[in-house]
Amino acid sequence: MDPAATSDREALADLVEAVARNGDRAAFAELFAFLAPRLKAFMMRLGADSATAEELVQEVMLTVWRKAASFDRRQSSVTTWTFTIARNRRIDLIRRDRRPDLDPDEPSLQPEAPAPADRVVDESRRDRVLRAAIAELPAEQAELLHLAFYDGKSHTEIAEVRNLPLGTVKSRLRLAFNRLRRAMESFQ
Repeated sequence: MDPAATSDREALADLVEAVARNGDRAAFAELFAFLAPRLKAFMMRLGADSATAEELVQEVMLTVWRKAASFDRRQSSVTTWTFTIARNRRIDLIRRDRRPDLDPDEPSLQPEAPAPADRVVDESRRDRVLRAAIAELPAEQAELLHLAFYDGKSHTEIAEVRNLPLGTVKSRLRLAFNRLRRAMESFQ
């Protein structure tokens, strides 16, 4: 390894440690002067425009200032540490750009308009008529209807559960539907 490179590496590490120890602004200014142009060029090579690259450099250097105490010269060099922060910031920016902000005026995000009052009254009346018609069904028809629609059972499953022939299940359900249909026709 080049002795000059080793001394530069150690000098940069000393600067970060000075920032970490006592918030040394002069040390940070030296770091900034050395790293900022390199970081900007790196960001632009990754596809950022000049303004975005400068903004990212500011964020990275702010992170260096805040996180200087987490730097460990035994783990990596200052440039490796800083460029890793920069790469991660760039990835965060790309992810943020891929998830655009939601448009609050988007029609599909708007709540449904309240139903007109006359329709609400009609639906309420229809529901009452249907519930009354179900209550008037013979118990064996109402029970099978409940199994079919509320429990989601098929005709075959109902026949097995109630120990009835499949034809009996189908005919009782057909009778129940015919009664309900007649009750609903009288509603209209």
